[in-house]
Amino acid sequence: MTTPIKFGTSGWRAVVAEEFTFANVRSAVSGIARYVNSQRPLGARVIVGRDPRFMGETFCSMAAEILANHGITPLVIAEAAPTPAISYAVIHEKADGAINFTASHNPPEYNGIKFSTPDGAPALPEVTRQIEKEIAALDGAPGVSKAYAQPLDPKSIYLARLREIIDLAAIKQAGLRVVFDPLWGAARGYPDSLLREAGIEVATVHDYRDVLFGGHAPEPDDHLLEPMRLKMHETKAHIGIATDGDADRFGIVDEDGTFLQPNYIIALLFDYLVESRGWKNGVGKSVATTNLINALARLHKVELHETPVGFKYIGELIKQDKIAIGGEESAGLSIRHHVPEKDGILAGLLCCEMVARRKQSLGRQLQQLFAKVGSFYPIRENFRLTPEVKEKFTEKLRLDPQKFAGHRVSEVVHKDGLKLVLDDGSWVCYRLSGTEPVVRVYSEAPSQPELQKLSAAAKQWIFE
Repeated sequence: MTTPIKFGTSGWRAVVAEEFTFANVRSAVSGIARYVNSQRPLGARVIVGRDPRFMGETFCSMAAEILANHGITPLVIAEAAPTPAISYAVIHEKADGAINFTASHNPPEYNGIKFSTPDGAPALPEVTRQIEKEIAALDGAPGVSKAYAQPLDPKSIYLARLREIIDLAAIKQAGLRVVFDPLWGAARGYPDSLLREAGIEVATVHDYRDVLFGGHAPEPDDHLLEPMRLKMHETKAHIGIATDGDADRFGIVDEDGTFLQPNYIIALLFDYLVESRGWKNGVGKSVATTNLINALARLHKVELHETPVGFKYIGELIKQDKIAIGGEESAGLSIRHHVPEKDGILAGLLCCEMVARRKQSLGRQLQQLFAKVGSFYPIRENFRLTPEVKEKFTEKLRLDPQKFAGHRVSEVVHKDGLKLVLDDGSWVCYRLSGTEPVVRVYSEAPSQPELQKLSAAAKQWIFE
């Protein structure tokens, strides 16, 4: 019995040869083709791309053939390409969407499909529900070949857009030295070539294809960035920038080797964009992202938009030009007048510009933010649940507690899971995973000792 194909917060992902099989890929792409034809019966064009994972080229060829058999012209990207570059290509080429074979930051045994709609954004739930219905309704009847594949190279048009956004001259003038770690992923040759072309000193690590990503998930997280730190020490670099497997997520290391968690990077870049661009139209963040952004929004008198988790919701705000920047604590961000999709390359380059123009390390800039609006210390933890505990805890998520961790609850938010804001400004947010028996717990407090207390109380509340 086959497992039904379900699209989650960022597409459909599964283990290769278990659920991510040729048969299931054919079904998924056929369902997408039927959906596209329901929106545009004649003349549709869909981009087909991939990250560097195992069998990516084969899956792209299959997808192109299936789309062509449904009368849809496939625009096929030959080389691995970053998700944000594919997103920008959809907009630039006025395509009817994109099928991107990637499992993003998941371990190497996974692959996946991300579907982007004609606006370059990740497909919203109402779209993926329709695709799932089309997959379920497949009758096995082959299409009739009416279209032929065409090649597409998104690199030049995407890098041209980044040249418009990033102040490369300021980075060069500051004499900034950069190290880039693509983690063997799709961003190889993207930000580094842009910086080199501008005369900026940049060194790279993991700059070759490895379908096993060094034997671990291609995730730009603190514990996986030691080779980048070593290269930074060797080259006396001012900043290290990293991207995940498909380059939609970022990881940033300061000149002293300190990893700046994504919460802080989003807040710093929000403050910097207000200062450097004068953009005050709004800021977007998920419920699980630091309230440092809330404090900065009050300081700058900027409207705050708090969304459920899932970048597609922030993408909608970007499309509507309601925000200057939007981000999630899981290392996704994009900005005004850019793609409504996470862009890890953009994040790294903006950090380079910010360090160059402010002439201060990221750590020093964060201290100055704390001095202006107070200190914020966030943490995310995962806890596995037994079926009995999960059932009981699912009921608890519907409650509106009046007290928590010895504090009065000043606000209860049910936008995505359960978020409790306490009277001292600290908060805790619980979200059940949709794919495994895990509860994700996000906590934030004004000091490290208070965070430890809050974290312990948050864990106790799950199991009491």
